[in-house]
Amino acid sequence: MTYIEEVFQKLERENSNEKEFLQAAKEILFSLQPVIDKHPEYQKAGLLERFVEPERIITFRVPWVDDNGKVQVNKGYRVQFNSAIGPYKGGLRFHPTVNLSILKFLGLEQILKNSLTTLPIGGGKGGSNFDPKGKSDAEVMRFCQSFMTELCRHIGQDVDVPAGDIGVGGREIGYLFGQYKRLRDEFTAGVLTGKALTYGGSLGRKEATGYGLLFFTKEMLIHNGRSIEGNIAVVSGSGNVAIYATEMATQMGIKVVAMSDSNGYIYDENGVNLDVIKDIKEVKRGRIKEYVEKVPTAKYYEGCKGIWTIKCDIAFPCATQNEIDEESAEILVKNGCFAVCEGANMPSTLEAIEVYRKNKILFAPAKAANAGGVATSALEMTQNSLRLSWSREEVIEKLHEIMIAIHKNCADACARYGIAYDLVFGANIAGFEKVADAMMAQGIV
Repeated sequence: MTYIEEVFQKLERENSNEKEFLQAAKEILFSLQPVIDKHPEYQKAGLLERFVEPERIITFRVPWVDDNGKVQVNKGYRVQFNSAIGPYKGGLRFHPTVNLSILKFLGLEQILKNSLTTLPIGGGKGGSNFDPKGKSDAEVMRFCQSFMTELCRHIGQDVDVPAGDIGVGGREIGYLFGQYKRLRDEFTAGVLTGKALTYGGSLGRKEATGYGLLFFTKEMLIHNGRSIEGNIAVVSGSGNVAIYATEMATQMGIKVVAMSDSNGYIYDENGVNLDVIKDIKEVKRGRIKEYVEKVPTAKYYEGCKGIWTIKCDIAFPCATQNEIDEESAEILVKNGCFAVCEGANMPSTLEAIEVYRKNKILFAPAKAANAGGVATSALEMTQNSLRLSWSREEVIEKLHEIMIAIHKNCADACARYGIAYDLVFGANIAGFEKVADAMMAQGIV
């Protein structure tokens, strides 16, 4: 039995009920064999055992009062996974599906994603099973204040810097920051990212994950002798990542014909009208089915899985984890899709990834392709430390350079270890090497 097999079997025994975490760990660990072969000292140092075990997990109750005066209670979490190269950095997710398995998988992926940005940030993740949908602004505020009352003891600009994720946008970040400031009696802008411009936010942050996804996709296509212009694309989701991925895709000459939310998806053969989507999702916080009321030539379908049956050249899964399974991947291949580029975290199952490999589909894994968001969060932290603000053009240019560097580092890692161009291997190896070197240098901690 190899060292990696021993580590994964132990992980399975101790975390048998955490399927998402085990899925992420399996994908990462078994792609690191070339690195382990080159560095036998890692086994003696128990490096992989330490790498897959969070440094700290904080769980807490979050009591809050709804608009009817009734006390509600939710679970709160923060997984501080790895601080070898910098303070913990990763988003907060507010969604009813949140549990420890999901946050551990997100935190583990975040270690490598943050390492790939080339910026000094460690990996972490947090959130709650609270659902902000259907809640009033006052209810969301009371929940966020209660959540931060506990979380504030465990974070800081040089300790742990949360940001937004699913269910945590500008409104929630504002309420969280306000409570942190009130409790700590200090204005520490760098303790949270994704803030509004009026109190330390960064221009370009809102667009960063979606824009970065397209910057990375373009580099991948160029590397493989393809043009990005003139392609047809499907984008799942209609949140921040999906909206701004669609915006940049359109600017690059791609026609996006479908988008979705948790209830269903719309198909517009003429190309999605993003102004309508923004009005529905960003202004009115509505449902995507409202799109067909304003664009009657479009069609709406209940359920989300069917979006992958639409013929496309490039698929951009930007909704949630495991949204493309083996069956959907096979349909994409059959319909002529030649590239899958992940905007969400781990949206493809391990079986789907094997379908991509078998059919030579170009595949941009999330930890590399959607790193633009956290990279720009780190740029926001830099601006906060310097007490200045860069222009939107400066931020987007820095983001573009980072995404180019991420692709290059992934491709170079494959070449260095004699692996055919495979960005899953490249991203895992390139991200892991930096963290492993830092962990070894710091001793057994």
